[in-house]
Amino acid sequence: MLVLFETAAGYAIFKVLDESKLQQVDSLYKEFETPEKANKIVKLKHFEKFQDTTEALAAATALVEGKIGKSLKKVLKKVVAKEAHEQLAISDAKLGGIIKEKLDLSCVHSPAVAELMRCIRSQMEGLISGLAPKEISAMSLGLAHSLSRYKLKFSPDKVDTMIVQAICLLDDLDKELNNYIMRCREWYGWHFPELGKVITDNLAYCKSVRKIGDRTNVSSTDLSDILPEEIEAEVKLAAEISMGTEVSEQDIGNIRHLCDQVIEISEYRAQLYDYLKNRMMAIAPNLTVMVGELVGARLISHAGSLLNLAKHPASTVQILGAEKALFRALKTRKDTPKYGLIYHASLVGQTTAKNKGKISRMLAAKAALAIRYDALGEDTNAEMGVENRAKLEARLRQLEEKGIRRISGTGKAMAKADKYQHKSEVRMYDPSGDSTIPSTSKKRKFEEIKDGDDDDAEEPVTPAVKSKKAKKEPVIEEEEAETAAAEETPKKKKKKKKDKKVESDAEEPKEEEEEVAVTEPTEKKKKKKKKKAKEEEEDDE
Repeated sequence: MLVLFETAAGYAIFKVLDESKLQQVDSLYKEFETPEKANKIVKLKHFEKFQDTTEALAAATALVEGKIGKSLKKVLKKVVAKEAHEQLAISDAKLGGIIKEKLDLSCVHSPAVAELMRCIRSQMEGLISGLAPKEISAMSLGLAHSLSRYKLKFSPDKVDTMIVQAICLLDDLDKELNNYIMRCREWYGWHFPELGKVITDNLAYCKSVRKIGDRTNVSSTDLSDILPEEIEAEVKLAAEISMGTEVSEQDIGNIRHLCDQVIEISEYRAQLYDYLKNRMMAIAPNLTVMVGELVGARLISHAGSLLNLAKHPASTVQILGAEKALFRALKTRKDTPKYGLIYHASLVGQTTAKNKGKISRMLAAKAALAIRYDALGEDTNAEMGVENRAKLEARLRQLEEKGIRRISGTGKAMAKADKYQHKSEVRMYDPSGDSTIPSTSKKRKFEEIKDGDDDDAEEPVTPAVKSKKAKKEPVIEEEEAETAAAEETPKKKKKKKKDKKVESDAEEPKEEEEEVAVTEPTEKKKKKKKKKAKEEEEDDE
């Protein structure tokens, strides 16, 4: 039996000397404890060394994909074909089927063969002569790196370092441009303040200032290539009635130089943005379709690389850029942020405030898939990104139309499930239901009390107990008494009025008598005082 053994340095063909040992699979490792014992079981027949790493990578890639490489085909034709009657032990059953189909060689793959391969690998340095251990380890490391790059489809076009640097430079340019433009407007505003209100675009403002110079030159300067006709007319009108101060030619020269800097930086920024757009479409096309060039580049820059970003879950991608707010919320036990850098994506921006959280969560989930597809996938097209974006837009429309949509036919709004609130009702006991006797009205009770008072006044001899007993009489007697009382009430009321008049007339003369009695002693006192005063005057004389 022959054994095909693959190494990082090349292909090795071994001859099995004692096949009976292969039947004892569990104890086979004991026969390979030392190189001497291993040489008694297997013997190296041929070793085909790889010329360089490229050949080794091609052979390894072919083995991974289940194909026969050129170097393997040469080895099999040279060595194994001479001994066609021998069986060939291999480690991959799929590869064995291809070898049998193309080269008509009988191949064997079994647990015993797998154990034999493991034992050969443990004593590989002693079995394969002419290979130093350091050389084998260096070859293994180089082949592993090359194979990893191939598996990840690594290429110079996929270097995301350029994207990180480009987006950082773009942000720096924006800051510098804002500072320069603000300084230019403020500086030239001392000379021509009205121009800043007429021209709102920053680049057009700087171009106009560079072309005009002193405001006295506005009437003779043609600004039609920079400004529309209406704005140009406003500028010329404003220059005639401007309230700005006079400046020297040297000041105007410095302002023009600043305008040149602003224009150059703006042009370079536009060029850098186009470069970033192209690089993003080459490196991460699906992510670019999902969130846009700038947001995608900022996500890659924040994570460090596209591969690092691909390792993040969707929940991390959603709040990437809002770490400070997240940890502050966790510390204070408040609500955590719903979005970070992904907030600036067009899909999140066009939703209402109520649905921003939902859309950002869905967008982060789809963006995480797109990032992994771009980083680790083989294709470089943006079909998946376009498909997922269409799904998100459909979901967004569904969310936006949820509150506006009507039920067909009835014309009523969508049914809303109100919140359940438990209402406890406390009912008081009503004692009025206990008695079967009909209760009399308040007016009748009041009239009965009055009748009782009148009877007492007319017949003072009768005790008050009888009136109480009268209430306990049957219902028929009460009704008759009430009717009789109702007839007698108007007469008694008239008597009462007459009695009141008599009493009032009697009280009036009593009051007059008392007044006269009071006035008489006061007059006597006055006379006595006068007499005393006269007597004292006479004594003095």
